[in-house]
Amino acid sequence: MQELLSDSGRQGDPAEATRRGTERVRAAGGSAALDTMGTRSDVSDPQRTRPTGSRRRGRGADPGASRGAGPVAAGPGGTAEQARDACLRLLAVRARSRAELAQRMAEKGFAPELTEGVLDRLAEVDLIDDAAFAEQWVRSRHSFSGKGKQALAQELRRKGVDQEDAAEALATISDDDEESRATELVVRKLRTMPRNLERDKAIRRLVGMLARRGYPQSIAYTVVKRELAALGADTDDPVDPLD
Repeated sequence: MQELLSDSGRQGDPAEATRRGTERVRAAGGSAALDTMGTRSDVSDPQRTRPTGSRRRGRGADPGASRGAGPVAAGPGGTAEQARDACLRLLAVRARSRAELAQRMAEKGFAPELTEGVLDRLAEVDLIDDAAFAEQWVRSRHSFSGKGKQALAQELRRKGVDQEDAAEALATISDDDEESRATELVVRKLRTMPRNLERDKAIRRLVGMLARRGYPQSIAYTVVKRELAALGADTDDPVDPLD
């Protein structure tokens, strides 16, 4: 009778019932089942958030199995796969030369030999093409930024494009193209300049603007004289545009 009362008392004890229920659930399904029974979730306990199989390793399991999900690092900067992904992210922003990508990979700490292999592979699938990059760069910068050939040649050199690819890209812009684009720039600039500005100052400002954008002095001075003459300005007197 005493034992029955004891058992009955234990069964009526909420704490005891919870303890026993917890033990049964753990035996049946682990921590996932605990959450379904309304007991405290394991998320707040870092010791209980480990994968269910992590506690069973060490008894005949391969010690490298838990680390086998990712490739082994090939250098201080990471793996070839990581270098490739980094290159693809850069190329998704805009086209880049091979030298640009190599520099960025070096800044990220990837080994040079690993980077070269990745860049070779990207070149094989035409994701890196310096000739196409140079042509695209020249066309875009000339059309949208108003850059002349001299400035474009300097930009391509800074980006590591070789002389042959750069020359072919720059050849797509003719002297007529440069003069036409320079004219557009001068006409737009004239709209913002004071109409009573001295002639010499107007010439220097306009020619200086074109020179900074990479236009040769001959084209710049020709365009400026013509557009000032169209506005009725006297440009017959020779003026050194670089004074």
